[in-house]
Amino acid sequence: MIDLHCHVLPGIDDGPKTIEGSLALARAAATAGTRVIVATPHVSWRYPNESATIAALTDELNECLSAEGIPLEVRAGAEIAMTRAGEIQEQELGRLTIGGGPWVLLEPPFSPVTTGLEGVVAELRSAGHRVLLAHPERCPAFHREPRTLEALLRGGALSSITASSLTGHFGGQVRRFARRLMTEGMVHNVASDAHDSLKRPPGIDAQLTQAGFGQLSVWLTQAVPEAILSGEEIPRRPIEATAGASRFRGPRWRRRG
Repeated sequence: MIDLHCHVLPGIDDGPKTIEGSLALARAAATAGTRVIVATPHVSWRYPNESATIAALTDELNECLSAEGIPLEVRAGAEIAMTRAGEIQEQELGRLTIGGGPWVLLEPPFSPVTTGLEGVVAELRSAGHRVLLAHPERCPAFHREPRTLEALLRGGALSSITASSLTGHFGGQVRRFARRLMTEGMVHNVASDAHDSLKRPPGIDAQLTQAGFGQLSVWLTQAVPEAILSGEEIPRRPIEATAGASRFRGPRWRRRG
């Protein structure tokens, strides 16, 4: 598996504080079947990380993984907050993409409104970047008005949900919305968004299977991530995996209130 969203670098955000913590997370990921992790530390106002620091820590961690015999490769990336994206210089933004490819991992706000999100996505796309939305199932604004998310996806963005959202780690409302997005065909990748080896561990496949979406695992955790990293065309969702499940359509969403 390829994990496109993981806070594995030490001492840089709310992930592991030490290299030992990073190695523990990496061991757990390798045991769970992950072979490539994209390190996606927060790039936000709270965590104003820069690409040079991320790259240096990624190299250091890969050296430690090799020395410890942990069969895992870490690539550099970032989880860029919507509120920071417009302030980052284009050259720096190009160094914060997912594994050095054309895709940017963009974090929507944890708020009941997403004012400005569509504009940020449009600006990124006009600059030549492609947008992967991080954990949209945890964005209250999308719960309130899912048509906003649908419009972004129809405009070319992709969505990446957190595996543990499917099994209730973030509560029942998030679990129901995550499963709804999966059923409606509005999910293109499932990542761990792991922060440590215990409280927010790097599981993906087990959660997909537990939630009843195991038949999509190869597409969600291998085929699509490979295309994102390489910049190739995103493969279509397997037909057999969509049998009996409705694809997303505008009229299915009902405005609240």
